[in-house]
Amino acid sequence: MLLRSRVNCNFFCFGLLLCLIRVGLAGDPFVFYDWTVSYITASPLGVKQQVIGIEGQFPGPILNVTTNWNVVVNVKNNLDEPFLLTWNGIQQRKNSWQDGVSGTNCPIPAGWNWTYQFQVKDQIGSFFYFPSLGLQRAAGGYGGIIVNNREVIPVPFGKPDGDITLFISDWYIKSHKELRNDLESGNDLGAPDGVLFNGLGPYQFDRAFVRDGILYQIINVEPGKTYRLRVHNVGISTSLNFRIQNHNLVLVETEGSYTVQQNYSNMDIHVGQSYSFLVTMDQNASSDYYIVASPRFVNASAWTKAPGVAILHYSNSQGPASGPLPDPPNEYDTYFSMNQARSIRWNVSAGAARPNPQGSFKYGDITVTDVYVIINRPAELIDGKRRTTLNGISYIVPSTPVKLAQQFNVSGVFKLDFPNRFMNRPAKVDTSLINGTFKGFMEIIFQNNDTSVQSYHLDGYAFFVVGMDYGVWTENSRSTYNKWDGVARCTTQVFPGAWTAILVSLDNAGMWNLRTQNLDSWYLGQEVYVSVVNPENDNNEVQLPENAIYCGVLSNLQRDQARRVNFSAAPSLDKMFEIVLVAIIAALLGISGII
Repeated sequence: MLLRSRVNCNFFCFGLLLCLIRVGLAGDPFVFYDWTVSYITASPLGVKQQVIGIEGQFPGPILNVTTNWNVVVNVKNNLDEPFLLTWNGIQQRKNSWQDGVSGTNCPIPAGWNWTYQFQVKDQIGSFFYFPSLGLQRAAGGYGGIIVNNREVIPVPFGKPDGDITLFISDWYIKSHKELRNDLESGNDLGAPDGVLFNGLGPYQFDRAFVRDGILYQIINVEPGKTYRLRVHNVGISTSLNFRIQNHNLVLVETEGSYTVQQNYSNMDIHVGQSYSFLVTMDQNASSDYYIVASPRFVNASAWTKAPGVAILHYSNSQGPASGPLPDPPNEYDTYFSMNQARSIRWNVSAGAARPNPQGSFKYGDITVTDVYVIINRPAELIDGKRRTTLNGISYIVPSTPVKLAQQFNVSGVFKLDFPNRFMNRPAKVDTSLINGTFKGFMEIIFQNNDTSVQSYHLDGYAFFVVGMDYGVWTENSRSTYNKWDGVARCTTQVFPGAWTAILVSLDNAGMWNLRTQNLDSWYLGQEVYVSVVNPENDNNEVQLPENAIYCGVLSNLQRDQARRVNFSAAPSLDKMFEIVLVAIIAALLGISGII
């Protein structure tokens, strides 16, 4: 009888503590990364040059997390200049302090470290991170972000047999510092020297185009299996057409939104955009197959360099890829790319993490509270310097980030007076911000009066792409809007001589960067910030972090860094809690065993 009571006690105590573990572990888990950013030597196009690596890798490591996880990234800046990482597409709910752009964060000085801490709240999908200062992305420093569904949320397609990330980008042999000097001297960047796949140059499909000895990307696959390919255009300013010889691309997701699943033979991917495709290895493997990323919307006579070419290698392949590359779209069909973009639709029946689930948020029925028609033009001289503008204003980066200035009520750093229409006045340089209405519903029309494709990105949000067309936007253009299943994403293209309209619900308080993703236009001033202030006290909004770096007029608040914090060996809080409770279980079982 005594033995039975001891056994019952053991099982009771064990069951009780398992319940405690479940309660303790019910919170969202933490993951920790410790990244050193430094220059490394690489030869992407067969010429040795200095690139930016993370943990010695170019591209950097994949940040692979699950919806609602907390991410802690300790970044050590071993470059010779200030540095910031931004998390392209991660919405930083109520936490613009972690956005990593010049309007929210002081740069991490050379030799310093700074720790980002944020939650991938109510998101899924494919994104990437990159350096946000001084054209540094042109030297690398980028990597992928994968946000997986929680297990209780089904994915609207079968589990792939593999998951592959591809970074495609135009590339210059010049350093980012040389490119910066070119822009500051009033020159264009000129044509890139080539196109990379995952930091590697093209396969030698033609000796007249590709020199000997260039390393190229090989994607190894098994016949009959289906793979998810996450493709990111992390380049400088070139739209790229992505295609795989003899293989079909099934589009399933773009920048956090599951899409209606449609088949494409190729896809135009513009600067800063991300797509997920399912690709089934259904060919006979008589040889390897080309994977191609070729430039779009460029002067064909000026583009004399090879496109990006990687190799798809079946395990039973009988020989190397050969013959001509698969054909790109007809360059003279001006509507091909626009119609392709219009065909991308939101999968409104798919369950997924999203701030406003379909059914409770029908964007087409919401009253618009603010309208901004934002016009860009080719670079022009302002006060003797070549600059780019939005609505006639070229953004100038103040020494004090505008979010910090807002926090400390520093006057004179910025003005909340960005015009909602183009003003018929000379262009000027200014720090003019959009005064967003908290929980307002904003319509933004981008009118591209330049001669090249521009991609526009908004931090902190996913917006609905509801319309695009050639010509000048008018009030009547709203009759063409898609008000039901326009895809929600964070980066949209605007074709030259055309417009694109988006709708966005301003439910995320903070200071958010609206910018062109094209690095040359961005560097010369084509950006603005949207200030979204909750008029009520919001206890859930993340406050100024204790480790904030101070600069500009607030430099006197900055303390020297005493030591570098090393998170790489630290277990997560959940893991520590589990270890402690397991020890308690063992102790209790030991005690009950001797009663």
